[in-house]
Amino acid sequence: MTQNKGKALVIGAGIAGLSSAYYLLEKGWQVEILEQNDLTNNCSYGNAGMIVPSHFTPLAAPGVVAQGIRWMFDSKSPFYVKPSLSPQLISWGIKFLKHSNQKHVDRSASAIRDLNLASSQLYNQIAQKEEFDFELTQKGLLMLYKTEKVAEEEIELAHTAVKLGLSVDILDQKGIEELEPNVKLDIIGGINYKCDGHMNPVKLMKQLITYLKNNGVVFHTQHRITGFETHGKRIRAVIANGEKFTADQFVMTGGSFLPELAEKVGIKIHLMPGKGYSFMHKPENPDNRIERAALLLEARVAVTPMGGHIRFGGTMELAPHRSKINMNRVEGIVQSIPKYMPEFQIETPKESDIWFGYRPCAPDGLPYLGKASKLENLIIAGGGGMMGLSLGPVFGRTVSEIADGQKPTADISLFNPQRFS
Repeated sequence: MTQNKGKALVIGAGIAGLSSAYYLLEKGWQVEILEQNDLTNNCSYGNAGMIVPSHFTPLAAPGVVAQGIRWMFDSKSPFYVKPSLSPQLISWGIKFLKHSNQKHVDRSASAIRDLNLASSQLYNQIAQKEEFDFELTQKGLLMLYKTEKVAEEEIELAHTAVKLGLSVDILDQKGIEELEPNVKLDIIGGINYKCDGHMNPVKLMKQLITYLKNNGVVFHTQHRITGFETHGKRIRAVIANGEKFTADQFVMTGGSFLPELAEKVGIKIHLMPGKGYSFMHKPENPDNRIERAALLLEARVAVTPMGGHIRFGGTMELAPHRSKINMNRVEGIVQSIPKYMPEFQIETPKESDIWFGYRPCAPDGLPYLGKASKLENLIIAGGGGMMGLSLGPVFGRTVSEIADGQKPTADISLFNPQRFS
């Protein structure tokens, strides 16, 4: 680490914020982090822990709207948009419809792929440090299907992935069973995206926090931002809990709360929170273990091995922030699992054992990453949606490069934070 380029203030202690602090620290910045909650829970803790170069198709894609409308009438479905006359939701929806086409997918695929591949390599580098052991496993991600219709769609997508240079195997049921011999699967086949991986996100987050604290990063928790002090095209200070926090460089992350934060400095960020649920399960038979993370495609359920347990997660519920758990959605996850994994007859977990969080979803399915045009010392990094954890390190590296006045290593031209302004 070189010393000292000035002070950087990072807003938000999710994976984007912690990764930004990590790489800013490496480049010699003095770093402080402002977080509105404590450091025990946010969307980066309870997710499926997947690294996903396979997710090169943005949320806004052909067929999503029609499928979403069908699912909206099923209380246990994987996708739900709460009907509302909210101007925020209406504006988001119009933009989502505009981008749900093949042209947008084709234009975005390479950029999303490259961002995830770069982040995967950065995770490998972090994992090599002696301070880190977060169960990083780069064995691939299985896309498992039960129906011919989904098989056809996924095989077509896999061929696209191969054209994009990703390492992919198309497998029948026997091929999948050879990869996962310790668990019975009721499927017709699947795709192994060998370019993907998984980790334990709770371990990662805790170890990042410890590493940052041990290297001089100051955390201010339970600090809700109420305003900004600006002069000309620069931010002078952030106001939180009645205190002023000054810095040379400001980094705005904030997850699904990014629009509210950006609005305080006159920047419009279009984002909707996509609520998801997860819970941990310890198999009764320890031999029933899986080696790779998987997606149960028709059900849209994520399955990730974590420290002798399995994390099951899913649903995408687009609606304003609300702390209530929708047990119908959780039931939908629970009931779908034995349809693919018959040995896992799982009881519905107690509410106290269910985690929920909000994925920050942009209407075009692309992240917001880059310098704010209106404020020369503000960098925005967020909107990773279902790729949030996967993109953490590349977000952080890019933030540090911009702060240093360098051209980012990653091509972020499609991810302009003010592209809808």
